[in-house]
Amino acid sequence: MEFKSLKNIETSFRQIRFFGIAFMCLCATVAVYALSSAYRFAEAQRQKIYVLDGGKSLMLALSQDLSQNRPVEAKEHVKRFHELFFTLSPDRNAIEGNIRRALFLVDRSAFAYYRDLTEKGYYNRIISGSINQNLQVDSVACNFDAYPYRAVTYARQLIIRESNITERSLVTRCSLINSVRSDNNPHGFTMEAFEIVENRDLRVTDR
Repeated sequence: MEFKSLKNIETSFRQIRFFGIAFMCLCATVAVYALSSAYRFAEAQRQKIYVLDGGKSLMLALSQDLSQNRPVEAKEHVKRFHELFFTLSPDRNAIEGNIRRALFLVDRSAFAYYRDLTEKGYYNRIISGSINQNLQVDSVACNFDAYPYRAVTYARQLIIRESNITERSLVTRCSLINSVRSDNNPHGFTMEAFEIVENRDLRVTDR
């Protein structure tokens, strides 16, 4: 009878130990889940920014990792440079204004190209001949696998004269490096080693 009683006590201790371990595991699981949920909630809240609208009301905005937008910003940076640099009108102030804004986006390689065209009288012929030159960027191919990034731009130039319209194929390439953002360079890139790979006439249409 005494042996049976001891056996019951041993079984009871075993059960208590089992339930104690199970309870501790359950508490640990709940604690880990609570901590992970709290961390996810804190991360989600950090993505939210509340902006005060004129001291009257709060507006909710969402923050985003800056690196996620870099490929899009790089293509827009290159596209913007080409539109400013190659879109010309028969107005000296307009030409100089566009060129000045474009040169904020690139190193001296583009300035050398601009100086060469100036010395050859290209811009003077644009003005004296009342010629309009429009650029349409078809695509910008960027390689972000290595730094500095490589970019190739495919575009079409329309040179509009009184007698005809000349369509040209323009292909350029350059390297892109990260730079400081400013009012003149909102995307924070600088184009280096800019060069024109192709610039040839496709067709001439009489007007």
